[in-house]
Amino acid sequence: MTAKTIDGRAIAKEVRAAVAADVAAMVAEGHKPPGLATVLVGENPASQVYVRMKHKACEKAGITSFQHTLPATATQEEVEAMVKELNANPEVHGILVQLPLPNGLDDERVLNSISIDKDVDGFHPINIGRLAQKGREPQFIPCTPHGCIHLLKTSGIELEGANAVVLGRSNIVGMPVALLLVEENATVTICHSRTRNLAEKCREADILIAAVGRPEMVKADWIKPGAAVIDVGVNRIDDPTAERGYRLVGDVAYDEANEVAGYLTPVPGGVGPMTIAMLLRNTVRAAKIAYGG
Repeated sequence: MTAKTIDGRAIAKEVRAAVAADVAAMVAEGHKPPGLATVLVGENPASQVYVRMKHKACEKAGITSFQHTLPATATQEEVEAMVKELNANPEVHGILVQLPLPNGLDDERVLNSISIDKDVDGFHPINIGRLAQKGREPQFIPCTPHGCIHLLKTSGIELEGANAVVLGRSNIVGMPVALLLVEENATVTICHSRTRNLAEKCREADILIAAVGRPEMVKADWIKPGAAVIDVGVNRIDDPTAERGYRLVGDVAYDEANEVAGYLTPVPGGVGPMTIAMLLRNTVRAAKIAYGG
Protein backbone atom coordinates (compact mmCIF):
# COMPACT_ATOMS: atom_id res chain seq x y z
CA MET A 1 0.00 0.00 0.00
CA THR A 2 1.23 3.47 -0.87
CA ALA A 3 -0.09 6.45 1.05
CA LYS A 4 -2.16 9.13 -0.61
CA THR A 5 -0.15 12.36 -0.61
CA ILE A 6 -1.85 15.31 1.08
CA ASP A 7 -0.72 18.15 -1.18
CA GLY A 8 -0.36 21.18 1.08
CA ARG A 9 0.68 23.42 -1.79
CA ALA A 10 -2.49 22.72 -3.76
CA ILE A 11 -4.80 23.09 -0.76
CA ALA A 12 -3.04 26.28 0.36
CA LYS A 13 -3.46 27.66 -3.17
CA GLU A 14 -7.23 27.22 -2.82
CA VAL A 15 -7.25 29.01 0.53
CA ARG A 16 -5.16 31.88 -0.84
CA ALA A 17 -7.47 32.24 -3.84
CA ALA A 18 -10.43 32.56 -1.47
CA VAL A 19 -8.51 35.13 0.57
CA ALA A 20 -7.73 37.18 -2.55
CA ALA A 21 -11.42 37.12 -3.51
CA ASP A 22 -12.37 38.34 -0.01
CA VAL A 23 -9.82 41.15 -0.25
CA ALA A 24 -11.12 42.21 -3.67
CA ALA A 25 -14.70 42.27 -2.36
CA MET A 26 -13.63 44.32 0.65
CA VAL A 27 -11.92 46.89 -1.56
CA ALA A 28 -14.93 46.99 -3.89
CA GLU A 29 -17.05 47.96 -0.89
CA GLY A 30 -14.82 51.01 -0.36
CA HIS A 31 -12.57 49.66 2.41
CA LYS A 32 -8.81 49.75 2.48
CA PRO A 33 -7.14 46.39 1.95
CA PRO A 34 -6.32 44.37 5.07
CA GLY A 35 -2.95 45.27 6.56
CA LEU A 36 -0.44 42.87 8.14
CA ALA A 37 2.56 44.16 10.09
CA THR A 38 5.53 41.96 10.87
CA VAL A 39 8.10 42.63 13.57
CA LEU A 40 11.48 40.97 13.12
CA VAL A 41 14.02 41.34 15.90
CA GLY A 42 17.60 40.43 15.09
CA GLU A 43 19.11 38.73 12.04
CA ASN A 44 18.10 35.08 12.34
CA PRO A 45 18.45 33.81 8.72
CA ALA A 46 15.51 31.41 8.95
CA SER A 47 13.27 34.12 10.42
CA GLN A 48 14.30 36.50 7.64
CA VAL A 49 13.27 33.91 5.04
CA TYR A 50 9.92 33.29 6.74
CA VAL A 51 9.15 37.00 6.93
CA ARG A 52 9.99 37.51 3.25
CA MET A 53 7.69 34.64 2.32
CA LYS A 54 4.85 36.17 4.32
CA HIS A 55 5.22 39.57 2.69
CA LYS A 56 5.35 38.00 -0.76
CA ALA A 57 2.17 36.05 -0.02
CA CYS A 58 0.46 39.23 1.18
CA GLU A 59 1.34 41.00 -2.05
CA LYS A 60 -0.14 38.21 -4.17
CA ALA A 61 -3.38 38.25 -2.13
CA GLY A 62 -3.77 42.05 -2.26
CA ILE A 63 -3.00 42.48 1.45
CA THR A 64 -0.91 45.50 2.44
CA SER A 65 2.15 44.52 4.45
CA PHE A 66 4.30 46.58 6.77
CA GLN A 67 7.74 45.28 7.67
CA HIS A 68 9.43 46.46 10.86
CA THR A 69 12.92 45.33 11.77
CA LEU A 70 14.67 45.90 15.09
CA PRO A 71 18.29 45.05 15.92
CA ALA A 72 19.17 42.07 18.09
CA THR A 73 20.18 44.60 20.76
CA ALA A 74 16.61 45.94 21.03
CA THR A 75 15.31 46.06 24.59
CA GLN A 76 12.10 44.55 25.87
CA GLU A 77 10.66 48.05 26.14
CA GLU A 78 11.57 48.90 22.54
CA VAL A 79 9.93 45.77 21.16
CA GLU A 80 6.77 46.31 23.20
CA ALA A 81 6.71 49.99 22.17
CA MET A 82 6.75 48.90 18.52
CA VAL A 83 3.82 46.55 19.14
CA LYS A 84 1.92 49.32 20.97
CA GLU A 85 2.45 51.64 18.01
CA LEU A 86 1.06 49.01 15.63
CA ASN A 87 -1.90 48.36 17.93
CA ALA A 88 -2.84 52.02 17.51
CA ASN A 89 -2.42 52.08 13.72
CA PRO A 90 -5.85 51.67 12.03
CA GLU A 91 -4.22 50.54 8.77
CA VAL A 92 -2.72 47.53 10.55
CA HIS A 93 -5.27 44.77 11.12
CA GLY A 94 -2.87 41.98 12.04
CA ILE A 95 0.42 41.94 13.92
CA LEU A 96 2.92 39.12 13.69
CA VAL A 97 6.02 39.11 15.89
CA GLN A 98 8.40 36.60 14.33
CA LEU A 99 9.60 33.98 16.82
CA PRO A 100 12.03 33.05 18.22
CA LEU A 101 13.11 36.36 19.73
CA PRO A 102 16.78 36.91 20.63
CA ASN A 103 17.95 35.71 24.03
CA GLY A 104 17.06 38.06 26.84
CA LEU A 105 13.65 39.04 25.47
CA ASP A 106 10.46 37.74 27.06
CA ASP A 107 8.33 36.50 24.18
CA GLU A 108 5.29 35.95 26.41
CA ARG A 109 5.29 39.61 27.43
CA VAL A 110 5.59 40.66 23.81
CA LEU A 111 2.76 38.39 22.68
CA ASN A 112 0.59 39.61 25.55
CA SER A 113 1.08 43.17 24.35
CA ILE A 114 -0.54 42.47 20.96
CA SER A 115 -4.18 43.57 20.78
CA ILE A 116 -6.42 40.50 20.78
CA ASP A 117 -8.18 41.98 17.74
CA LYS A 118 -4.87 41.94 15.83
CA ASP A 119 -3.47 38.64 17.15
CA VAL A 120 -3.48 36.90 13.75
CA ASP A 121 -0.91 34.34 14.97
CA GLY A 122 -3.46 33.24 17.59
CA PHE A 123 -0.92 33.07 20.42
CA HIS A 124 -2.45 35.61 22.85
CA PRO A 125 -3.30 33.87 26.15
CA ILE A 126 -6.96 34.86 25.79
CA ASN A 127 -7.17 33.21 22.37
CA ILE A 128 -5.45 30.06 23.62
CA GLY A 129 -7.66 30.09 26.73
CA ARG A 130 -10.80 30.26 24.63
CA LEU A 131 -9.50 27.45 22.45
CA ALA A 132 -9.15 25.30 25.57
CA GLN A 133 -12.68 25.96 26.83
CA LYS A 134 -15.67 24.03 25.57
CA GLY A 135 -18.19 26.25 23.84
CA ARG A 136 -15.82 29.23 23.54
CA GLU A 137 -14.52 30.46 20.22
CA PRO A 138 -11.12 32.15 19.95
CA GLN A 139 -10.85 35.34 17.95
CA PHE A 140 -8.08 33.67 15.93
CA ILE A 141 -6.83 30.09 15.71
CA PRO A 142 -3.05 29.52 15.57
CA CYS A 143 -2.04 29.17 11.92
CA THR A 144 -0.05 25.93 11.79
CA PRO A 145 -2.50 23.89 13.95
CA HIS A 146 -5.43 25.28 11.96
CA GLY A 147 -3.60 24.33 8.77
CA CYS A 148 -3.19 20.75 10.02
CA ILE A 149 -6.91 20.40 10.69
CA HIS A 150 -7.79 21.96 7.33
CA LEU A 151 -5.54 19.45 5.54
CA LEU A 152 -7.28 16.56 7.29
CA LYS A 153 -10.79 17.84 6.60
CA THR A 154 -10.07 18.73 2.98
CA SER A 155 -8.70 15.22 2.46
CA GLY A 156 -11.96 13.74 3.71
CA ILE A 157 -10.49 12.19 6.84
CA GLU A 158 -13.05 11.55 9.57
CA LEU A 159 -12.06 13.28 12.81
CA GLU A 160 -15.08 12.56 14.98
CA GLY A 161 -14.46 9.47 17.09
CA ALA A 162 -10.98 8.94 15.69
CA ASN A 163 -8.02 8.02 17.89
CA ALA A 164 -5.59 10.90 17.41
CA VAL A 165 -2.02 11.07 18.70
CA VAL A 166 -0.11 14.33 18.81
CA LEU A 167 3.64 13.83 19.08
CA GLY A 168 4.95 17.02 20.70
CA ARG A 169 3.52 19.45 23.25
CA SER A 170 4.78 22.88 22.18
CA ASN A 171 2.70 26.01 22.70
CA ILE A 172 2.94 26.77 18.98
CA VAL A 173 1.76 23.46 17.50
CA GLY A 174 1.38 20.46 19.80
CA MET A 175 -0.97 21.78 22.45
CA PRO A 176 -3.20 23.92 20.16
CA VAL A 177 -3.62 21.16 17.57
CA ALA A 178 -4.57 18.72 20.34
CA LEU A 179 -7.24 21.18 21.50
CA LEU A 180 -8.55 21.54 17.95
CA LEU A 181 -8.79 17.76 17.60
CA VAL A 182 -10.74 17.58 20.86
CA GLU A 183 -13.10 20.22 19.46
CA GLU A 184 -13.62 17.94 16.46
CA ASN A 185 -14.64 15.13 18.86
CA ALA A 186 -11.52 13.03 18.35
CA THR A 187 -10.05 11.09 21.26
CA VAL A 188 -6.64 12.64 21.77
CA THR A 189 -3.39 11.43 23.30
CA ILE A 190 -0.48 13.87 23.64
CA CYS A 191 2.91 12.18 23.55
CA HIS A 192 6.33 13.62 24.32
CA SER A 193 9.89 12.70 25.24
CA ARG A 194 8.86 11.10 28.53
CA THR A 195 6.00 9.03 27.16
CA ARG A 196 6.46 5.34 27.91
CA ASN A 197 6.17 2.91 25.00
CA LEU A 198 6.11 5.82 22.58
CA ALA A 199 6.09 3.79 19.37
CA GLU A 200 3.25 1.65 20.70
CA LYS A 201 1.18 4.73 21.54
CA CYS A 202 1.72 6.15 18.06
CA ARG A 203 0.70 2.83 16.48
CA GLU A 204 -2.75 3.20 18.05
CA ALA A 205 -3.45 6.40 16.12
CA ASP A 206 -5.93 6.73 13.29
CA ILE A 207 -4.51 10.24 12.98
CA LEU A 208 -0.89 10.96 13.89
CA ILE A 209 0.44 14.52 14.00
CA ALA A 210 4.22 14.66 14.37
CA ALA A 211 5.49 17.98 15.72
CA VAL A 212 8.54 17.14 17.78
CA GLY A 213 11.42 18.64 15.76
CA ARG A 214 13.54 15.50 15.42
CA PRO A 215 14.45 14.44 11.88
CA GLU A 216 12.80 11.22 10.68
CA MET A 217 12.03 10.10 14.21
CA VAL A 218 8.75 8.40 13.30
CA LYS A 219 9.47 5.10 11.57
CA ALA A 220 7.16 2.83 9.61
CA ASP A 221 6.59 0.53 12.58
CA TRP A 222 5.29 3.49 14.60
CA ILE A 223 2.38 3.92 12.19
CA LYS A 224 -0.93 2.10 12.14
CA PRO A 225 -1.61 0.76 8.62
CA GLY A 226 -3.91 3.18 6.83
CA ALA A 227 -3.45 6.02 9.34
CA ALA A 228 -3.43 9.68 8.34
CA VAL A 229 -0.02 11.19 9.16
CA ILE A 230 0.55 14.94 9.30
CA ASP A 231 4.25 15.81 9.47
CA VAL A 232 4.81 19.29 10.92
CA GLY A 233 8.57 18.94 11.30
CA VAL A 234 11.05 20.85 9.14
CA ASN A 235 14.60 19.70 9.82
CA ARG A 236 17.81 20.42 7.94
CA ILE A 237 20.15 17.46 7.52
CA ASP A 238 23.53 17.33 5.76
CA ASP A 239 23.46 15.96 2.24
CA PRO A 240 26.65 16.38 0.17
CA THR A 241 24.75 15.32 -2.96
CA ALA A 242 22.37 18.28 -2.67
CA GLU A 243 23.24 21.59 -4.33
CA ARG A 244 23.06 23.47 -1.02
CA GLY A 245 24.81 20.73 0.93
CA TYR A 246 21.70 19.87 2.90
CA ARG A 247 18.09 18.84 2.45
CA LEU A 248 14.90 19.30 4.41
CA VAL A 249 13.15 16.37 6.05
CA GLY A 250 10.24 16.05 8.42
CA ASP A 251 9.80 14.29 11.74
CA VAL A 252 8.56 11.25 9.81
CA ALA A 253 10.78 8.90 7.79
CA TYR A 254 8.83 9.63 4.62
CA ASP A 255 9.87 6.81 2.29
CA GLU A 256 9.13 4.02 4.72
CA ALA A 257 6.04 5.69 6.19
CA ASN A 258 4.70 6.03 2.65
CA GLU A 259 4.40 2.25 2.48
CA VAL A 260 2.26 2.00 5.63
CA ALA A 261 0.19 5.17 6.06
CA GLY A 262 -3.10 5.83 4.29
CA TYR A 263 -2.48 9.56 3.99
CA LEU A 264 0.81 11.42 4.39
CA THR A 265 2.04 15.00 4.06
CA PRO A 266 5.41 15.59 2.38
CA VAL A 267 8.17 17.86 3.67
CA PRO A 268 8.47 20.33 2.12
CA GLY A 269 5.08 20.95 0.51
CA GLY A 270 2.76 19.75 3.24
CA VAL A 271 1.99 21.78 6.35
CA GLY A 272 4.35 24.69 5.58
CA PRO A 273 2.26 26.33 2.83
CA MET A 274 -0.84 26.04 5.01
CA THR A 275 0.71 28.12 7.79
CA ILE A 276 1.02 31.17 5.56
CA ALA A 277 -2.40 30.57 3.96
CA MET A 278 -4.06 30.54 7.38
CA LEU A 279 -2.15 33.67 8.39
CA LEU A 280 -3.62 35.47 5.37
CA ARG A 281 -7.08 34.16 6.23
CA ASN A 282 -6.73 35.42 9.82
CA THR A 283 -5.61 38.83 8.56
CA VAL A 284 -8.73 39.14 6.41
CA ARG A 285 -10.84 38.09 9.39
CA ALA A 286 -9.17 40.80 11.49
CA ALA A 287 -9.98 43.41 8.84
CA LYS A 288 -13.61 42.29 8.70
CA ILE A 289 -13.86 42.64 12.46
CA ALA A 290 -12.34 46.13 12.27
CA TYR A 291 -14.80 47.10 9.53
CA GLY A 292 -17.74 45.72 11.48
CA GLY A 293 -18.20 42.71 9.24
